[in-house]
Amino acid sequence: MVFLYGGGFEKGDPTRDLHGPDYFMMKDVILVTIAYRLGPLGFLSLTDPTVGAPGNAGLKDQLLGLQWVKENISEFNGDSHNITLFGESAGAASTHYMMLTPLAKGLFHKAILMSGTVLCPWALSPLKNLPQRLAQVNGYTGNGDDESVLEYLQKLPAEELVRPYILTKEENMDDCLFAFGPVIEPYLSAMCIVPKHPAAMFADAWGNDIPIIMSGTSFEGLLMFARVHMAPYLLHELNENHQHMLPLELKQKHDIEKQKELAAKVREAHFAEKELRMEHLLNYCEYASYKVFWHPILRTIKARLRYAHAPTYLYRFDFDSPHFNHQRIGYCGKDVRGVSHVDDHSYLFYGDFAWKLEKDTPEFRTIQRKIDIWTSFAENSDPNCENLGGNQWAPLQVDGKLHCLNVSHDLAVIELPEVHKLQIWDSLYEVAEE
Repeated sequence: MVFLYGGGFEKGDPTRDLHGPDYFMMKDVILVTIAYRLGPLGFLSLTDPTVGAPGNAGLKDQLLGLQWVKENISEFNGDSHNITLFGESAGAASTHYMMLTPLAKGLFHKAILMSGTVLCPWALSPLKNLPQRLAQVNGYTGNGDDESVLEYLQKLPAEELVRPYILTKEENMDDCLFAFGPVIEPYLSAMCIVPKHPAAMFADAWGNDIPIIMSGTSFEGLLMFARVHMAPYLLHELNENHQHMLPLELKQKHDIEKQKELAAKVREAHFAEKELRMEHLLNYCEYASYKVFWHPILRTIKARLRYAHAPTYLYRFDFDSPHFNHQRIGYCGKDVRGVSHVDDHSYLFYGDFAWKLEKDTPEFRTIQRKIDIWTSFAENSDPNCENLGGNQWAPLQVDGKLHCLNVSHDLAVIELPEVHKLQIWDSLYEVAEE
């Protein structure tokens, strides 16, 4: 089982500090975590082919890691013909990219995408001139050509490359969460991973032939709680400029009047007619759950059901521990409840954030369930296992409801609770396609 860590393509690491294998070692599996370059070190992209920096070096690191695992895992008593790639957040989007690029074909045999796909707005950078901006904030005064910008950046200490914040207020309003990340590469090369918009790669993707699990948490958007506290304008300015509620790709397809008309649907769904103030912060977090995570996940599921020839399972993590959901506590403090983005991480990996649990606690029982499901899928391509407690978890069907395995204090196969508001988000894209 090969894991790609998250962190918005900006931070993260594969070490035991965050990704201790202890829980996985209850099962007969080999766990591999891959390092890859982040931020401008991993995703700086320049359009001039002569400078040799088309972008996505971080994704290419992942590809090389997978090639190494394929070639060498047998030396660790692993099976090179039964490799599962899984990742969380940016790691899930990375896993999805590996399913799309022909360069990764055959390097793994099933995949788990936890709270992320290539359609998430943070998984493909729409921003321009980032290398020039980064150079200028560090003192560059040249004419902005790619060669001189790269030469200038190469002379800077690494900490000067990763420290500056270069996003504009407008970009923040459009929920551009991170500056550097995957891009559509400006020209073809032997190692080109993203030659066109990832959605245009879905139909012919080799990953259509492997089984996958897709998942999200029940309150993904709590990730935004601290962000809005630090920048309250993100909430307040939506009162006058609610077109920013739309995904950027939709804004770019419509004039301002149509943008506001469509955004009114989003505002009604998540805020009713309220004037947005800080007391509506949890409403904002709910809106972000759909915009930033759940609707991109739904769009990916629909594409998967259209093109794939292998099973797609849907999973929803809803286990709300008062003290072991470390991401929510980190984002929101101990007074807010809900299951935040990446809260399920604590139930797969032991790390500096965790402590030894008694075996009769709900938290340890949830760990056992998660590990059993993940490793059963890795072994057999089927997540149904003893710890499902009699639930029969079936793959999604083209003409069926969005049934998911809901993991709370109890397990149940249910229709995805987010489905009603997801239909509202779907309607925005239907207008764009008319």
